[in-house]
Amino acid sequence: MLFLRRLFDPFSIAVIVAVLIATLLPAVGRGATVFGGLTHLAIALLFFLHGARLSRAAILAGAGHWRLHALVFACTFVLFPLLVLALKPLILPLVGETLYRGMIYLSVLPATVQSAIAFTSMARGNVPAAICSAAASSLLGIVLTPLLVMVLMDAGDGSGSGLGAVGKIVLQLLVPFLAGHAARHWIGAWVARHQRWLKFIDQGSILLVVYTAFSDAVTGGLWQLVPAADLLALALVCCLLLAMVLWITQLLALRLGFSTEDCITIVFAGSKKSMATGVPMAQILFAGGAVGPLILPLMIFHQIQLMVCAALAQHYAQRDEAPLSAADTA
Repeated sequence: MLFLRRLFDPFSIAVIVAVLIATLLPAVGRGATVFGGLTHLAIALLFFLHGARLSRAAILAGAGHWRLHALVFACTFVLFPLLVLALKPLILPLVGETLYRGMIYLSVLPATVQSAIAFTSMARGNVPAAICSAAASSLLGIVLTPLLVMVLMDAGDGSGSGLGAVGKIVLQLLVPFLAGHAARHWIGAWVARHQRWLKFIDQGSILLVVYTAFSDAVTGGLWQLVPAADLLALALVCCLLLAMVLWITQLLALRLGFSTEDCITIVFAGSKKSMATGVPMAQILFAGGAVGPLILPLMIFHQIQLMVCAALAQHYAQRDEAPLSAADTA
C-alpha cells in the first residue's frame, strides 16, 4: 500500500486535476489578472518557507563532501542538457518543436529537495550529503537555470534579456528565500512543528501556478497544438531520458570510487528535477501562454521519476552491505 501511495501520490493527482480544471474552466479576463497576482504572492511565500526550513547545521554536516557535490551538480546542469541536445534528432520528430523546448527547459532545472532527501533516506544513503547537494542545487539553479535557458533556448523574448530574467528570478525567488532563512532564528521551530500542514501551502502554491499557466495556455489553443499522440511520445522520451541519467550517474559514481551510501545519494540527487522550482520559474521566465506547453515535460518527468525512484529506493533499502555492482546499475 505504501508503494502504491508513492506511485500515485495525492499531489500528482492534484496537479492533473488542476490541469483539467484549467482546461474546462480557464481563468480569463479579470479572473486571469486576479490569479496572476495571487500566483506571484504564492511563489514568494513558497520560497520564503523553503528558506525558513533550511537547516544550516545539516548543510554544514554534508558540505565537506565536495567530490560528491561536484558530480551531482555536473549531472544536474551539464549531463541533462547534453543528453537532450544529443537526442534532438530522436526527440524533435516525436514531440515537435514546442515540447522539445520544454525538454530543454526540463534539462536545465535544479534537483528536487524534499523527494531527493526522502528517497536517499529510504534507500539508506548519505542523507546529510543529500540535504547539502539538493539545497545547493536549488540555490545554484536560481542563477544557472535562466542563464542556461538564455543560451540554449534564446528565451529572451519571453521576459526580457537573459540578465533581466536572472534579475527577476533573484527578486522573486532568491530574496524571499534569503528572507525566510534569515527569519529562521525566530520562526524555524514553529515551521518544524507545523511541517505537516505547511506542506499544503507549498503544494497549493504550485497548484495555483499550474492552474494559471494552463489557463493561459488553454486560452491560446494548447490542446490543438499538443495532440494525445505527442503526449504519449513525450512520456516515452521522459522514460528514456530518466533511464539514461540513472544508469550514467550510478556508473560514474562507481567508477569514481564512491561508497555505496554516496552512490545512492548521487543517483537520487543527480537524476531528479524540481517541479517546485521549475513551475514558478517558468512563470517568471516565459510569456503567459508559452508556459503551459513548456512545463508539460516537467510534469510528466516528475511523475515518472517519483514512480521509478520509489521502486529503486526500495531495491537499495533491501541490499546487503556489499558494495553496489554493475548488476545493481542494470
